[in-house]
Amino acid sequence: MKKSIILFQFLFLGLFIQSIAGGDQTETFKVWGNCGMCKKTIEKSLRIEGVKKASWDVKSKQLSVSFNPKKTDLKKIQQAICGAGYDNDGCKGNDEAYNKLHSCCKYERK
Repeated sequence: MKKSIILFQFLFLGLFIQSIAGGDQTETFKVWGNCGMCKKTIEKSLRIEGVKKASWDVKSKQLSVSFNPKKTDLKKIQQAICGAGYDNDGCKGNDEAYNKLHSCCKYERK
């Protein structure tokens, strides 16, 4: 009986900790760009509430982003990148921001 109570307490504690920590969500999607300057700008555009980590790969054009789904969502993340001038799987980059990008950062738009 005593072992059952202790086991129940550990189970309850584990569920409690998991509910507090919440589960971060990780998504990967394509973001157009060309170079290291693009990487810096794309990742900097994701310094928004709820985003835990963002990493864009220059070669594959894939962005991996981990975020708290209680504070933000994929659409807001993609829109933040578009606001910096970069097209992605979710939306077309802001034209004004795109025109202000450095010449090496201007990728071929669809």
